[in-house]
Amino acid sequence: MSTSIKKLFDLTGKTALITGGSRGLGLQMAHALGEAGAKIMLSSRKAEDLEQAAAELQAEGIDARWIAADCSKEDETRRLADETLQRLGAIDILVNNAGASWGAPAEDHPVAAWDKVMNLNVRGYFILSQQVARGYMIPKKRGSIINIASIAGLNGNPPEMQTLAYNTSKTAVIGFTHTLAAEWGKYNINVNAICPGFFMTKMAAGLITSLGEEKMAAKAPLGRLGDEDDLKGITLLYASEAGKHITGQWLAVDGGVSVVLGAA
Repeated sequence: MSTSIKKLFDLTGKTALITGGSRGLGLQMAHALGEAGAKIMLSSRKAEDLEQAAAELQAEGIDARWIAADCSKEDETRRLADETLQRLGAIDILVNNAGASWGAPAEDHPVAAWDKVMNLNVRGYFILSQQVARGYMIPKKRGSIINIASIAGLNGNPPEMQTLAYNTSKTAVIGFTHTLAAEWGKYNINVNAICPGFFMTKMAAGLITSLGEEKMAAKAPLGRLGDEDDLKGITLLYASEAGKHITGQWLAVDGGVSVVLGAA
């Protein structure tokens, strides 16, 4: 007998750890998972931002807590996983979302800035996924890992964007997703990626403003940027039983920009 659609998307009894969860896309995804019944652990570097974000979720009736950690540092990343397991008893869903960017011409790009982007956007995803899998998902033989990539990882950007390290890191996240899904399928761990297009987040706001919001929106077949709801559906699909037969995949949530650019 088939399962009801309501039950397939129900996350009651599940726990989710979301990095970069104090604002923007991370907080949007936290709302999606929490509204579906999951307990939420938010993480980012700044305690004040996390406290405000957790309060926002709690005001909606969501069980939300937070841990401040810098996921560009190995010891803090492993501590985040271990402390979450101690406090929640499980990590059924991991959303690797913490990220950094840097704007500079390729020929002048500082090596230190390259390392900063790669350490958080790629190395941090690996370390946290490994720690969560070792500590919970592999022994329990279940789990969902959602990696936030970007349409910047699918194509080159217009020259004026000058985000070489960021684009390279997001291409690496897609490859990381494919390979990890292949290795950890035997543990019943689903690993998938989301490739957002342009959303008016704090990290992207400066770039969008400099390039022109209307101009950026006009490049999308749907004629708009992403909003505060546009990642909720795919996040819940990947995290829930509704997506249990999906692994190693990426999906662009970009209003169709990647279709125009020929990536999809």
